[in-house]
Amino acid sequence: MPRHRIFAFSFARIYALYIAKVQRKGRTQAEVDEVISWLTGYDAAGLERVIATEVDLETFFAQAPALNPHASLITGLICGYRVEEIEDPLMQQIRYLDKLVDELAKGRKMTAILRGGGKADVRPAT
Repeated sequence: MPRHRIFAFSFARIYALYIAKVQRKGRTQAEVDEVISWLTGYDAAGLERVIATEVDLETFFAQAPALNPHASLITGLICGYRVEEIEDPLMQQIRYLDKLVDELAKGRKMTAILRGGGKADVRPAT
């Protein structure tokens, strides 16, 4: 089965779209960074590195320090699909991030977006 073309999109390109989307709704880049950090475990330096090197989405998630163990609590519709029912793990991770950014743009409180947890919930594997 051929891989979906979104897997090859540059994370930097998608990141810029996320920033533009939330800023139109009065939210900040720092909040997007917090959401990404919560989901993937990237710190500020790691996030800057993947943006600067323009890694694709597949590499971005493959190199993520630690996918948040509470990511499975992310549910609902995104792009017409229920995120909890997406079978491809990479596509599901991409849609998790899309869903979190959508919730941020819609004005949800950060504690609700992060499923009651914060940055402290993410512990990279040692």
